[in-house]
Amino acid sequence: MIIRMMYRAEWQEGQELAGLRALERSEQAKQKVSQGELMTATAYQWRNQVFLYYECVDRQLDPEEVAGAAIPYLKEWPGQSKPRTWILMVDVFHFNEPASYEHWLRKQPVDRRVGRIAHLKPEMISSYIYYHYQLQEERAFGGEKYEIIGLHENLLFGYQEFPKVLEEPVVPGRLNTKGTPENWNDSRMDLHFQPWEEDGYLYFKPVDQIFAHYVGDQAQG
Repeated sequence: MIIRMMYRAEWQEGQELAGLRALERSEQAKQKVSQGELMTATAYQWRNQVFLYYECVDRQLDPEEVAGAAIPYLKEWPGQSKPRTWILMVDVFHFNEPASYEHWLRKQPVDRRVGRIAHLKPEMISSYIYYHYQLQEERAFGGEKYEIIGLHENLLFGYQEFPKVLEEPVVPGRLNTKGTPENWNDSRMDLHFQPWEEDGYLYFKPVDQIFAHYVGDQAQG
């Protein structure tokens, strides 16, 4: 069983550099991969924020088990009685999902593991989820096997691998409807995204990678 997890956190003011260095020096994620508890573990940086994407094997690991070195440098998020530094991002879209450990193993070397972010207009969040869940579960058209998009507030974090792997999902879709527009452009995704302040660009932009570890890389090393 593979469990895919995405988290978002924010550095304390003035602690970004120290936090990044601690995370870069830490062997925690790499050890979890080499021990077989994770298949993939990645971390990304954007401005004062940091993102995790990792794939758990058999049991769900907390972010503290993957990137605990960052915790002293992270802000605490309000909203719950227990202090939180890592915020779980909700999986709002994926083309494919793990059917088994063997199914999810990469069959070819991965050149790049990319993190990217975008912002939705707050009033368009429900519409974005509606269209993407339909597409996802109706299997309306195919896409990247390992791509996934998470949401927290109106911020989207996406994970991709290159070269892209395209294959039919093994797990059947959960909808028998046919509501996805035949022409995806009719969903008007261009109206869902909040333009970037610096250049007015819509959609996703790549962010900086902090680390990336994969079980196949460990075997090769």
